[in-house]
Order: sequence, then C-alpha cells, then structure tokens
Amino acid sequence: MVWDAWGVAAGHQPLSAQIRGLLAQVFGISGEPVARRDENDVPLIPTTLTDAHRAGLATIVGDEHLTTADLDRLRHAGGKSTPDLLRRRANTPQDAPDAVVFPADHAQVIALLEYCAEHGVAVVPFGGGTSVVGGVDPVRGQFGTVIALDLRRLDTLTAVDPASGTATLGAGLTGPQAEELLGAHGLSLGHFPQSFEFASIGGFAATRSSGQASAGYGRFDDMVERLVIATPQGTLDLGRAPASAAGPDLRELFVGSEGTLGIITSVTVRVHPVPETVGYQAWSFPDFATGAAALRGVVQAGAAPTVMRLSDEAETGLNLARSADVGGNPVSGCLAITTFEGSRAHVAARSAEASALLAAAGGTALGETPARQWEHGRFAAPYMRDALLDVGVLCETLETATSWANLANLKVKVTGALMDALGAQGTPALVMCHISHTYPTGASLYFTVVAKQLDDPLAQWRIAKSAASDAMVAAGGTITHHHAVGADHRPWMGAEIGDLGVRVLRAVKRELDPTGVLNPGKLVP
Repeated sequence: MVWDAWGVAAGHQPLSAQIRGLLAQVFGISGEPVARRDENDVPLIPTTLTDAHRAGLATIVGDEHLTTADLDRLRHAGGKSTPDLLRRRANTPQDAPDAVVFPADHAQVIALLEYCAEHGVAVVPFGGGTSVVGGVDPVRGQFGTVIALDLRRLDTLTAVDPASGTATLGAGLTGPQAEELLGAHGLSLGHFPQSFEFASIGGFAATRSSGQASAGYGRFDDMVERLVIATPQGTLDLGRAPASAAGPDLRELFVGSEGTLGIITSVTVRVHPVPETVGYQAWSFPDFATGAAALRGVVQAGAAPTVMRLSDEAETGLNLARSADVGGNPVSGCLAITTFEGSRAHVAARSAEASALLAAAGGTALGETPARQWEHGRFAAPYMRDALLDVGVLCETLETATSWANLANLKVKVTGALMDALGAQGTPALVMCHISHTYPTGASLYFTVVAKQLDDPLAQWRIAKSAASDAMVAAGGTITHHHAVGADHRPWMGAEIGDLGVRVLRAVKRELDPTGVLNPGKLVP
C-alpha cells in the first residue's frame, strides 16, 4: 500500500464535481487537493538499531531479510486510521520502526522473539498494515529499539482437508492470496472485510475480524479451528477437534490478542465450496427503526442472507446522491442490501423466505441494481476518505454493537456525542450510520463522520472520538465490534472487561511475555 493513504495509487481518484459542490455548500471548502509529499523526501527519526542487534537479528533471518532502509521503515510506520494518516502528512520527522525483519517460518519467529526478549527489543507484528486503531504503530514502550516483524513470507497453503472442510493457511497470506490458493481446490473462506484486499490471515485472527458476509459465514473467530502461536516462552498449538470440553478454550486467548501475547504463524480455518451462484436484492424502508426491526425478524427466523446491511437516512441519501433513481423508482428512506450465496436451489429458497419477511415488515423491493453496485464498490470507501482528507475534510469511521433492544438508544447517544463534540469546536458535522453485521440477539452499528478540518485535526478528532467512546460505554455498547482495540481503544478496556478482567489479561501477558516486548502499548491496559 502507499505510505500515506489507503490502498494502491491506482485506486485513488479525484473527487467528482458533485461531491466538490456538496463540500462547498456544507463546509465552505473548495475541494482543491493539497499536494502530498513524495515518500522519498520524508524525514524519519533515525534508527536506533545497534550493530550488535543487527548482527543478532540477521543471524536468524539472513542479511537480505532485515532492512533499516528509510523507505521500508516508512511503509511499516503504522496503520491506516485517519489519525495515522494525519500524522504521516504532518511536516515533521516521522516515527517508524528501527528495522523491519522478514522471518521465513515459525522457527524463525520463535528465534526472533527469544532474541528480542533477551535483549530488550520491542516487536510489532505486521501483516497487511491495515489497522485503523493504532494496532501496528511502532510503540517502543520502555524499550530503546522497536522492530516490525513482517509475516509476508509465511504465505503458503500447507494443508487442505476437503472431507472436514478445513484448510491450514500461513499467517502472512492476504485475503486475495488465500482465496486464490483455496479456489484452486474449489474452496473459499468467504471472509471479505473492507480490508480484504490487503489484510492478512494472521491479522484477521489476531483482531477478531468480521467480514461483510458474516451473516452467512460467521466472523473470522467462528471459522478458526486451530492456531499455532509463537511466544517468547515457546510454541502453542491449540485446537484438536471441532469442539472440546477439555477446560477453557485457550484459542480464545489468542483470537483477538493483537500480537500482545504471541504471534500467530498458522491458522486452520473452516472453508466451503465456491458458491454455485449469488442472488442480489435491495430494499427500501421508510425509516431506520422499521428497517432494523425487519433485519431482526429475518435473522431471528434463521433466514439471514449471506450479506445483510441497512443504511440510515443520512448514509442512504449520500450514497445514492449520484443515482437517485433505481429502476425508475425514486429511492427514499433507508437502503438495505441483501445477497445470497450457495446452490441455485438454496439461493432461491433462502431469497424467497427472507424477501417475504422483509416485505411483510414494511420493505419495498428495489431489484438487484443497488446490491450489485454496493458489491462492486465495497472495498473502495477508504479511497474516498483519503480524497476528502486531501481537500481539508475530516473523515473517519468507528463502530460498536449492542442488543436489539438497545440499538436505537446506542445510535442516538453516539450520534449526539459526535455532533456535540465537533459542534462545540465550531464546525458542523455529518454523521452517517449503518447496521453492518447482525446476530439473533443484536447488531453492530458502523458510523462515518465527516467534518471540516480545523487547524489541529488530530486534536479535533481526538476530542470527538473520546466523546463517542464514552457514549458507547455509558449506553451499554461495546467499545469495538470488529476494528479491535489497538492503542486507540485501550483507555476504555477497563470499562469493557472490569478491573478483574484487566488483571487476568496482565497475568497472562506476564506468563507469556514476561519482558513485555510484544506489541507494547496495545490492548492490555
């Protein structure tokens, strides 16, 4: 990915005339982008890696798989949140890991962790670099040196078990690489988060990723059958059977551990045959409450599609601004997207059942077009965020989840907190929301916030983010549904799991990582 924005250079497009006009009308912004620096001209804080440490690390991975080059360090300087990108675009020397190492296998990861624990070198595991919560920022903590441990060479499909419906994947495989390797066997993982094109298998597991098709296939943690984890104290190989009563499931310590307890090197996952067909259907609901109730009815009836999501009025209006007519009928209210995957008979039956429920709950069928349009552009939203940042517009996302009974309350409280926090700083804000994932007992809420950048946009967003996070906790929501904790949500972990829960996490970390070299400043309060 490019160093100061999301994705690849080819994905970045200028804002349309319509969007520029909207920005001028709402925020008084011209829409003219500010020139960004060339990555070769970015000053970095000098590396602190000593010759002795370089020699020790190179002994493990080889000289050709260790680098202190500025360009390599810059490309491992953190994730892709709006604060990450704002810091990267500032005219100050950039912080970055002191070196980047590329181990070839599990044995080399173990050796690296043992070396770093013995010599006091902090280690930040690095997969795709797509974290939006500060999860891969090069935090040194108490240590004078920090390295990025890039897992890209752990990129093989090591086993396929068609009878059991499982496959074992290297942690460094990206989403597209995994799908290509599985596709050669007629299989698919079916995990498609917005970060799919760049994020890694190990990252999916370490952050409890939830893909856009989770209504049909489950979250990534639902798919995990077995994990191999490297720690400074040795190897853990967890998961012998689909289910077990052999005490607490220790896999749960590492799914979501964000590299603070160990580094996942191999993941055995549940897979399924490549779907024979995909069905598409979009719906309009008169308001968000009606649409949410309809989605609840579908999932509680056991008729959930593979994908099911609902945009509120603000998000619907903005997303459909360039296509006000769908099939000749004006779109109003709230847009819902459903897709169905499987055999032709399964898709037909499930689509008919879900459609009957949605129609009975007040939905108006809009045909396939909006659903296909959403699928076509579902990985492109971060590019729009970056184009807005280029013209002086603050744009960021955040997410939470709660029970169906509390959903409306949580949405109101978080929306109000964001608008109040930004409004108090003297700028109007647009807050949009959609239900991104559904469960029988509740759903997630995914917010997008747009406002004019002030002189210090980092401080501006920090105030708004803090207010929203406080509102989530006070209103009974989780601090994060699928973005993970990282550094950004860490201050709220105590409220999420309680003081005793914090002590449990700290105790586990002391046992597995007694010197504290693994991903300092993340997850564990």
